[in-house]
Order: sequence, then structure tokens, then C-alpha cells
Amino acid sequence: MTTEERRAEVLRRIQTADQPLTGTRLSRELGVSRQIIVGDVSILRAEGQKIFATPRGYIMPAEDNHKQPLVSLVCQHTAENMETELNTIIDNGGTVLDVIVEHPVYGPLKSDLLLKSRRDIKNFLTKMKKCQAKPLLVVTGGVHIHTIRVPDEDSLQAIKQELRNKSILVEG
Repeated sequence: MTTEERRAEVLRRIQTADQPLTGTRLSRELGVSRQIIVGDVSILRAEGQKIFATPRGYIMPAEDNHKQPLVSLVCQHTAENMETELNTIIDNGGTVLDVIVEHPVYGPLKSDLLLKSRRDIKNFLTKMKKCQAKPLLVVTGGVHIHTIRVPDEDSLQAIKQELRNKSILVEG
């Protein structure tokens, strides 16, 4: 299999997957190292493919989501309140697409999350704990931005109000 054929196969598998695919799984199935897959995905992304690298693996967004508005929310809390924040967004109809922090040296750092359900959140937090990873918000004293997708204005207002009530939403 040539490099181009492998990249085309990686793209095909990610496009047709109904759940995120890990680099490890793709590397095992295609008989190359995980680092080769990481490089292939980077090149596919540079070529314009909308591949998200989430904590659960690579995924492409569903096309029907483009009609739902994207909103950025500035939040602040401790690492211990991360689950509360994420559940609040999900429970009120939102999808957490990413998290962004403003690093004092590197500038904006972004990580794709694509959290749509409590199960997604549980898996994300379990992986964080297992890897002993610190959330990005520790870099900025808890301040971070989430890009969320919401089905409608009512859902957005419910998310904002509940985050306000929990002293998580930063406004002004």
C-alpha cells in the first residue's frame, strides 16, 4: 500500500466510523506505527479535511450539525468542577466541541472534545484520571472558553442561566 493509498484508507475509515477511531487502532489495522497515522491525519487536516482529534480518537463531524448555531462561552472554575460544567451544558441540549485557553507564552491552545452525552463526559474524565492529565484550565487559573453547538436559542439561554447559577459563566 502506498502512502497515498494509506491516507485515503485512513480518511475512508474515519468518515464511515460511527464512533471515534484511535490512532492505535488505525495503526494496528493498517500495519504501521501510531506516529505514521498521526502524521497522515495531520496531512489530511492540512489538506482541508475536517478531522477532529478528540480524547476518544479521530472523528469527522456529522454534516447535519452545520445548521445548529455555534457559541463560545467563557467559563471559570476549578478542575473539580469540570464534570459539573460539562454535564450542565450537555443536560441542556448543548454539545461541547472544544476547550481553548490563552497560554501566556504559546498563545491560544485548543483541544477538540466533541462531548455529546454524559457517557462521553464520563469516558473523557476517566481517561484524564487514568493518564493523570491536568485539564488545560490549570494554565489560566480556571479561565477557559468552550465552543458549543446548541439546537436553539432556548437551549443556549438554559445553559447560560444554569452556568450563572453555579458561578461558572464569565460575563461582561
